[in-house]
Amino acid sequence: MRSVTYSMGVSLDGYIVGPDGGFDWTDPDPDVFRFWIDEIRDVDVHLLGRRLYETMLYWETADQDPSLDDSMREWAALWNPLPKVVFSTTLTSVQGNARLLSGGLAEEIERLRAEPGEGDIAIGGATLAAEAAASDLIDEYRAVVHPVLVGGGTPFFPRHERRVNLDLVETRTFNSKVVYLRYRVAR
Repeated sequence: MRSVTYSMGVSLDGYIVGPDGGFDWTDPDPDVFRFWIDEIRDVDVHLLGRRLYETMLYWETADQDPSLDDSMREWAALWNPLPKVVFSTTLTSVQGNARLLSGGLAEEIERLRAEPGEGDIAIGGATLAAEAAASDLIDEYRAVVHPVLVGGGTPFFPRHERRVNLDLVETRTFNSKVVYLRYRVAR
């Protein structure tokens, strides 16, 4: 069965964006960006909430930007054809290789898990991940922890009143002192 993964950059105090909505502190060094490129290669479909989808729209036309370096072009070449499902109750259309859903996250994940495929079902965005976590649908949490405290904002981990036991699968420290932590949900 295909795994559902939740992976994002996160501050040491647990936020994916700061109180001002910014995430400029996640600007990756080349090694971290290479890590993201390698990670997206293992994804068959990406589920996104509206805010992350709107942020990632940049990549739909980024390959036309002459200032992009080779690694950014490589990312765009992988990201653009990747099937995406955007969950939103406010959007009326989406671009690129995306389709729009207004609900039914659990049903969509179960449908995708039933399809043939080896790659992950990736979830991006804290609100969408919180909904998936509440239904116990996330198999792995992957945090790319940046050495910064932002003091508030949108939390990486959903705030639920239940315990979730995790098994450490992998760690990696980058030259920039960013640390990758991969945990599988203990079932």
